[in-house]
Parts: sequence; structure tokens; C-alpha cells
Amino acid sequence: MVRVWERVRDLGLAERVVVATESDEVLEVLAAHGAEGVLTSPDHPSGTDRVAEVARRPEFAAFDVVVNVQGDEPFMRGDAMAGAIAMVRDHGFDLGTAAGRRGPGIMDDPNCVKVVRADDGRALYFSRAPIPFLRDEADHAERDALVLQHMGIYAARRAALARWVALPPHPLELVEKLEQLRALAAGLAMGVAIVEAPSWGEVNTEDDLVRANAHWELTTAGTAR
Repeated sequence: MVRVWERVRDLGLAERVVVATESDEVLEVLAAHGAEGVLTSPDHPSGTDRVAEVARRPEFAAFDVVVNVQGDEPFMRGDAMAGAIAMVRDHGFDLGTAAGRRGPGIMDDPNCVKVVRADDGRALYFSRAPIPFLRDEADHAERDALVLQHMGIYAARRAALARWVALPPHPLELVEKLEQLRALAAGLAMGVAIVEAPSWGEVNTEDDLVRANAHWELTTAGTAR
């Protein structure tokens, strides 16, 4: 988490960077490295709920746009973060996120969340299923150009974030295990910024951690985007 905090801070896209955690141990490690952390309730069902708790605290009341960089994506791209923020700050969406262009290879991978969006950039749907679905093989090229992999970054106006977490879990969210579907089902508009490539990905397993540590050494040896 210290590495994630340092990376987000160094991108210079936020006025203040804090780690929201339910763990006293994580808080102690952060403090030892000079990183700011906030202890939250251990009962939150999602990272968005955890971030919303922090945003409600008086010391953060002056910040109108709140950005949630998920800790399991330590190599979130700077252009994805900037794009998500711009969707809220510059384009008027309640919420903002990002997606990277990908080929059809991810379509059958349920760990790769796909998104389709409207012409104005608004998210139409997120799914672990292959969307958009290819009905006719003759339309392969057109479908492949539309394949977008969602990235674990959210920006939100304070009021929109509060509304999101006040909603009860939606059946679509429970079935797909995707918290953003709660917001979409309630009519909150989420803008999706497009970047040319997705971030490195999530760290969910021991193998992922080994690869992530190796990747970290490579990126910090040069200049990480």
C-alpha cells in the first residue's frame, strides 16, 4: 500500500492522497514510511463504501471530487486517472472511470471486466461476460474495435458518491460482483475515459504478487507511466 500511495502522489493528479484501510497493521506501516492513512470500519462491502466514509470526515469536506484508486491495481496508469477525473470535472458526469482498448482475447475471461459506452462516453453496461457480443462472424472487425477493458479507477462528485453508497446492493451487482452496476441501475451517469492500453491489472493471487513485485522493479528502474 505504501507503493500505491507513493505512485499516486508522484503522479501529481490529487491535492491529497490517503490510504483508507480497516487494518491497524497497514496504518502502522504507512506511518512508518511517511504515508497518510485513515482507519475505517471493517464492515464495508466495497472499496467505494470505504472511500465514502473517509470523504464524509470533516477534514476532507473541502474536496469536491473524490478519486478511488483500488489497492489491488498498484500500477494504475496516470492517463486513466486523469481521464476519470476529467469525466467528472470537465464533462459533467456524476462519476468517472476509465477503460483500455483490448483485443478479443479477453472476451472469455471473467476476471477481465468489459464495458460498453454510449457516443457521449456514458457507460451503458459493465460485465464479466463477452460484451459487445459477436452474433455474426462477418462483423468481427467491428466488434474487436469496441472491446474495452474496465480499469479499477473511479472519480466522483461528493454528492454522487454519497448517493451511490446509500443505495442498497442491486441484483445486477450481486450477480456480476461489480459494484458499479449499483450506480448505473440507479441512473447515476458514469463517464468512461478511453486510454490506448489498460493498466497492468489486479493483484489477487500469490503468483500475481510475484509478477507485480518484478514489474515494480522494472518500472521504478525507469520511468513508469
